[in-house]
Amino acid sequence: MIFYRIRRAVALGSLILLCILRYGLRRVRGPLTMQERALWLHGTCRQVMARAGIAIEVEGRPPTRGLVVSNHLTYLDIPIYSAAMPCFFVSKAEVDRWPVFGAAARSGGTIFLDRSSMASANAVAALIAERLDLPVPVLLFPEATSTDGAEVRPFHSRLIHPAVEEGAPITAAAIRYAVQGGIDEREVCWFGDQKFLPNLWKLLGMNGISAQICFGEPQIYAHRRIAAAETHAAVTAMREAGVMALK
Repeated sequence: MIFYRIRRAVALGSLILLCILRYGLRRVRGPLTMQERALWLHGTCRQVMARAGIAIEVEGRPPTRGLVVSNHLTYLDIPIYSAAMPCFFVSKAEVDRWPVFGAAARSGGTIFLDRSSMASANAVAALIAERLDLPVPVLLFPEATSTDGAEVRPFHSRLIHPAVEEGAPITAAAIRYAVQGGIDEREVCWFGDQKFLPNLWKLLGMNGISAQICFGEPQIYAHRRIAAAETHAAVTAMREAGVMALK
């Protein structure tokens, strides 16, 4: 089992590094637009998820603009959503310092948020507002943390506000996981005080992981708190329907 995990880790790491190298070579011809960076990350994540053997099922229509709000279970949510559709992410600032993953996130146009800084929150809100004009959606995890999937925590509305203010469509989305052999979804999640590398090492030993994403219909909201409450209810309902379907 340990050699199997090592082989998977080496294969995935090599593929990610190769994709980053290709990105660097593409930049030699000139800077990429933000849309091109999102498309690069989309293609890269499709390759990485296929190499990892993680199947992705999508229900509903992935949006092509506006804001997407989703529950958050693990760092895997990011490459899985990006494999499902081109998008920009809002991520915690710590990811920017992660080896390999940080470089990939930066290259794909991820917006990094320092959760302890009001100035950072204001700057991120301004960047979200700018990106809403592009034909690529911004994806936000308004729980502000990853969870074990037992419940969808209340959504923070601050970073939903730019979409409300701009009159941009907001789409609720739910993600869930299933693992071959009836392994509980909680085993895939990365939450609490779990360390990144031990969790990744565990996942490398799992076979038959599948991710299921459900997209709701885009909506325009008049107030950020209403948007947060209604999208939270929609995500919770989609999660509950999906979990029941897996049993």
